[in-house]
Amino acid sequence: MSLRDLRPVDRLDVLVVVDNTTDGLSTTPKHVIPEWAGLLAAGRMAVMSGEAICHAHHGLSLLVTAHRGAERRTVLMDAGPEGATFLRNARILGVDVAGIDAVVLSHGHWDHGGGLLSAVDAIATGRQGEIETFLHPGMFAQRASKRPDGTMFVHELLPDPERLAHAGARPVVTRDPAVIGDGMFWISGEIPRVTAFEAGLPGHVRRSGDAWEPDPLIMDERFLAVHVRDRGIVVFSSCSHAGIVNVVTRAVEQSETPLYGVMGGFHLSGNTEGIIPETLSGLQRFAPKVLAPGHCTGWRALSMMARIFADELVPSAVGKRYLL
Repeated sequence: MSLRDLRPVDRLDVLVVVDNTTDGLSTTPKHVIPEWAGLLAAGRMAVMSGEAICHAHHGLSLLVTAHRGAERRTVLMDAGPEGATFLRNARILGVDVAGIDAVVLSHGHWDHGGGLLSAVDAIATGRQGEIETFLHPGMFAQRASKRPDGTMFVHELLPDPERLAHAGARPVVTRDPAVIGDGMFWISGEIPRVTAFEAGLPGHVRRSGDAWEPDPLIMDERFLAVHVRDRGIVVFSSCSHAGIVNVVTRAVEQSETPLYGVMGGFHLSGNTEGIIPETLSGLQRFAPKVLAPGHCTGWRALSMMARIFADELVPSAVGKRYLL
């Protein structure tokens, strides 16, 4: 099943429920609404205060709603690092959790799946029924980041499919791609690695028996894509451990449609900062009209993007809404 099986949608509405950054002040183009302006216009912030605005937290959660005529379908991609942050921000932003049609977990890291159990429970309770939840079988191993001195940042384990089912999920555990939401969304399968410079995440390991083994490629990672009519493919890549150029290459090849926008974490921070120039050069070849990096992208990469992409660049921040 390929991206060519997607049915084009008329428009997209993307709400950032969780991200590392809060930014209610920066100016934005007309198709992007910053958090504070959006809350004020919706009557959800009578008085500006710390209680009235969202919390930034290391992680990502995107609410993606596709419209085709009178039809609409909504997918939650990831749920951030913890349930309290997801639920608090969703309440402040007025998210109708009962209206979410499916949940997609991009890969098996705590900053994307730590809030998943709470999110699934809230959605299933709101809709009074199971919520289809798309997972990869490789997401549930114990993982860690090995530091240069040999010490480890050991990652929180994600809830397994059984726990998620108990909370109200209907787990769909597969390596294969899928078209969901009445043909409006495509979940990629495992992402081919075709560039020479995107070699995964150095120092990333996973538990195998009693030992840690190298796991730089993080093959359980997948992306979400939507075809917007007369514009092109919009790609949501939550962490881009596969490399964002590999991700958009796959999307464009599978869809045979130009890239319109790309959004999410590009993971060009820390020990992947060395590939920033090659990555941005690779992205330029696709000429995205909307570039919305956030989460793990890093300030060095954002600084270079600002010089290269100019008005196409609108960095992600919690509570920000993109109308595409």
